[in-house]
Amino acid sequence: MIEILTGISISYSAQIGSDFYIGHFGGIIINASAVIGNNCNISQGVTIGVSGRGEKRGVPIIGNNVYMGANAVIVGRIEIGDNSVIAANSLVVNNVEPNTTVMGVPAIVINNNTSKDYI
Repeated sequence: MIEILTGISISYSAQIGSDFYIGHFGGIIINASAVIGNNCNISQGVTIGVSGRGEKRGVPIIGNNVYMGANAVIVGRIEIGDNSVIAANSLVVNNVEPNTTVMGVPAIVINNNTSKDYI
């Protein structure tokens, strides 16, 4: 019922840290095996899910203080470092180092700005 009313699908088994902030209504999907750190900010349309083949198949581990922009897709057995920014409409399929901003399809590092002003 909650998924229908809010457009947000978060499994009870997803591991989500404290101070998790959902900025806008709708279209958010978080896989049941996802791990999300403390003080993260997620925008509308974000998908955190399973992808990959063989040893790369899995679900992301997202660090602390991560900002995920609108319609970002973060998939596969990858790690998103603390204080990172995932720009809107980005497809993240590789690890993201701490304290960086990634953008694009597939996402690449565009600078070393942190999430400080986003969180």
